[in-house]
Amino acid sequence: MLALDHIVLAGKNIEEDSTNYGRKFAIKAIKGGEHDEWGTYNYLAYFSNESYLEWLGIQDIEKAKNSANPLIQHLVYEIDNHVLAPFQFALRTNNMDHYVEHFKDNNIPYHGPFFGQRKRPDGSNLTWRMLFPAYDHTKEMLPFLIEWGSDSGGPSIKSLSNPQAILNIYFGGIDKERFEQIYQLKPKRLLKNQFTLQNAKILFSDERKLSFDLA
Repeated sequence: MLALDHIVLAGKNIEEDSTNYGRKFAIKAIKGGEHDEWGTYNYLAYFSNESYLEWLGIQDIEKAKNSANPLIQHLVYEIDNHVLAPFQFALRTNNMDHYVEHFKDNNIPYHGPFFGQRKRPDGSNLTWRMLFPAYDHTKEMLPFLIEWGSDSGGPSIKSLSNPQAILNIYFGGIDKERFEQIYQLKPKRLLKNQFTLQNAKILFSDERKLSFDLA
């Protein structure tokens, strides 16, 4: 089953944004690192249910604008339009190759997988892959899939985790049947607008705006 990995927030000054958010909700965010290939960097807040918030900012606008990575293209669009808020989220899988084959077999357009890496503060290397069902980021959003490298174990550091958890994600603007087909998720029989993940729930709403509950 898929799990919520993280929610991505666009920002122009992400150190300040993460600090202000932390004061408001009594959480601690830390500096993540730099993604030199994409011209971006991040701050992170980890939570008890193995999920996290990522504040994603741009250091090199030319690299970001020329990136083929759909997440970076979407980030540039959001910042250009002054939308400094949650705009994407990632679903964690341990078998990305299965989804690649699923997309191919069912003629689901996609981009990737894209390889990512960054250095941790302790000098170790964090690696991952990202897979994106195709979507028009000017009109809609589809969450992307992420698979962490077996040698890196994912980004979560238990000693730095906040006690809260991201319990619910509110998401809309996409046909539910299309969503079910892409991610191979099924709603509860009596809860047609709800999809259950390993560690959270996705609730379909009438609004395109992405939001979440932190408790």
